Order: sequence, then structure tokens, then C-alpha cells
Amino acid sequence: MVAKKTKKKEVKINKKLKKDIQAIEEEKNSGGSDLDDAFADDDDVEYAESKPKKVGKISEEELEDEVEEAEDLSNSSGVDREDIVMNASKPISKLKKGDKVSVDGKQLEVDAHYCLIDHGSTKEMAIELFDSKTDKDYQLRYFDDQVKETLDFYELQEILYLKRPFTKVSF
Repeated sequence: MVAKKTKKKEVKINKKLKKDIQAIEEEKNSGGSDLDDAFADDDDVEYAESKPKKVGKISEEELEDEVEEAEDLSNSSGVDREDIVMNASKPISKLKKGDKVSVDGKQLEVDAHYCLIDHGSTKEMAIELFDSKTDKDYQLRYFDDQVKETLDFYELQEILYLKRPFTKVSF
């Protein structure tokens, strides 16, 4: 009984395959032309220009030069670390939501204070700040073991925080 059922299935499948093969052969012989023959008689056909070839890899010297330029741009804030004045009424680690922070005369309010990255022996911390007057967001970032030497100020532009120079911070 099982053999009869499988044999019937095989017959059905074979019939279907034969029909599919016939349909494909009919399409091939239907008189259509392939791409090579489609424009054979047209002399006024204009083809698109070829894409330019990709430029080879950048040499190590060029790459180093570009990296140096980028580093110079990011480090050229115009302010030395020694020129930054920090007036603290309490430890920076004690800042919490609602506290006021002044950066170069801008009165900002703390929105959050959290660990950005835990490096094991030290933590990279971030203090989210916002200016309620202009509705702009800022960040103070620092490493918890070297606050004054690593304190950086960032401004949110669209979706990216950009480093901004500053000379005075107080909280």
C-alpha cells in the first residue's frame, strides 16, 4: 500500500517536471531576442560611460600623514591642560542629577552621571549636562583617577558629541 502511494507521487512529480520543462522550452523558442541581438541593428544607441577604476591603496606614509593631521585638529583646541581652572565645592564624583555646573560662564544642569567605560583599573566617567535656555546637550568626560588631567568638554551636534575647548569649570 505504501509502495503504491509513493509510486503515485513519483508519477505526479514526473508529470509536473515534464510540463515545466516544456514551458521553459516554449519560452526559449518564442521568438524573443537576447541582449546581444536586441540592439544589433541600432546605430544610434549610446552606452553609459564606464565607472572609473578604484584608486589603489594608500601608502603607509600618506596614512600616517592623514592620522597626524586628524590628531593635530583634535588636539588644537587652543587651550593647554595647565590653563584649565577648576573650582569645586564638592568632589566631581558626588555630582548628581539637578546639580548646577558652570563651564566658561554657561550655566548647565546635570542630567546624569555614569560610568562610560570601565577599563578595570580606572573608569571613564561621563556627566550629561543640558542648557535649559538653549536646549543644547553637553558632556563632561574624565577618568576617575586623574580628573584634572583628563577632563574634556563635549557638545552634542545631531548625533555626535564634538570636543569643545574650555578654560573654566565650576560646580
